[in-house]
Amino acid sequence: MIDWQALASAFHILGSSYSAWLLTIPGIALGMLGGAIPGVSSALILAIVLPATLWMSLLSALIFMTAIYTGAAFGVAIPAILMGVPGSPAAVATSFDGYPMTQRGEHNLALGLALAASTLGHMGAYLILFVFIGVISHAVLKLGPLEMLLLMLWGLTLIAALRGRYVSRSLLSGLLGILIATIGLSPRDVIRGTFDLPELLDGVPVVPAMIGLFAASELFNLAGASYLVQRSDLRTVSVRDIARGMLQALQHPVVILRGLIIGATIGGLPGVGAAVCNLVSYAETRRGDKHPETFGKGNPKGIIAAEAGNASSEAGSMATLLALGIPGGASSAVMLAALSLHDVTGGPQFLDASKDVVYAIILNNFVQGAIMLALGLGLIGLMANIIRIPVRVLIPVILVLATFGSYGLSGNMAGPATMVAFGLLGWFMQRHDYSVPACVVGLILGGKVENALLQTYQISGGWQLSYFAGRPIAMVLLVLLLFSLFSRPLMQTWRARRPALGAAPEENAIESV
Repeated sequence: MIDWQALASAFHILGSSYSAWLLTIPGIALGMLGGAIPGVSSALILAIVLPATLWMSLLSALIFMTAIYTGAAFGVAIPAILMGVPGSPAAVATSFDGYPMTQRGEHNLALGLALAASTLGHMGAYLILFVFIGVISHAVLKLGPLEMLLLMLWGLTLIAALRGRYVSRSLLSGLLGILIATIGLSPRDVIRGTFDLPELLDGVPVVPAMIGLFAASELFNLAGASYLVQRSDLRTVSVRDIARGMLQALQHPVVILRGLIIGATIGGLPGVGAAVCNLVSYAETRRGDKHPETFGKGNPKGIIAAEAGNASSEAGSMATLLALGIPGGASSAVMLAALSLHDVTGGPQFLDASKDVVYAIILNNFVQGAIMLALGLGLIGLMANIIRIPVRVLIPVILVLATFGSYGLSGNMAGPATMVAFGLLGWFMQRHDYSVPACVVGLILGGKVENALLQTYQISGGWQLSYFAGRPIAMVLLVLLLFSLFSRPLMQTWRARRPALGAAPEENAIESV
């Protein structure tokens, strides 16, 4: 599976090209700082620096862009932990337990957990890519729109059980997100739900909506507080505690391993993206834990699982980009544009002809993991000082930044208006125990679910059962989907009946006496 001659050539390329190494540290730092700003995704940062890659070699350009990708994958976790505001959809699940830990004064520990899990997930996933890149490229080709549809629906049902007491309300929240995502032009060019507003023809802006659901709604809840962390003795930044959190992450190797396998696998599916990896990894860890009720209340395993899944998705996305020429998400789509600027097309031919370059990128990413660990340890200490800022100062600053970011993403007032509207919706959902994350996931996946549904209908010839029977992978995903929907109510029913069944013989024995 490993081409040893190409691997030796990759070592030679990296050893003789100092420019690629000089771009690694600035790339990680740029990605980390940019990702820490809510609404600034890795795709946006990569799009901004894309023109600069014209003056770089192909290897230097790809290394610089993967370094930004690596830094941003961790950077988005910083505001998710410190403020409960994910820097991008890829850090949604990180906020579930990260922000409660910050409110308890355990922000240093949470940041350390996230940094270690992100680093190990990144390096572990690239190790999988290093060994199995050929196998991965062939496996992805076997997945059609039916498998993609079932995978996304399965992910949505997993999210429904993440937060809130009522699974039915969480499912309803996810369906609401999908319904909102259908606003605008349909795949058949039918205008839906725009209320004659031309700004909605392209659909609801996802990132401003996500910022509103998470940031604005949380700021409404913080309005009466003095600081993010109430106790003054806990508003400290300790590198020692961050390092302790990094060591604590090493005590959960199974959680990290599960997260990186999920991230590398799902991240390699075209169009799915890191958000699904982040959420599915969290959901599976919560499902398999002995105390799932502690998740969402500051359980360290939640942060570890979410960040391992998020960081490892990069390797999966790069596998499909390099081996098939298919971007796994928005960030890898920008990288595909960088390849085209150098007159290179990703795919099997590129993999065969330039396997040494592919190995060089993978080897450099191992080093990127170590650099991110050291660089993150220094930058976290600086950015964690946000907990010392009074809420009366923090709220207007965040709202102004979020408003400018929303305007910059949409180019008109539709962005800020969307943020405000969804901020009110998020506040209402939190107050009545509806799942905000499930709504966000539905909003992110809605368009993809609709396209996959339409393609499946067209390919199957109108839902012909013979088409479904001939796709075993789809049958497995369907079983997992049904298990996710019905396993929890069945288990609750069984647990409720178990004490009653155990008590009946005792009552009969007492009566006989």
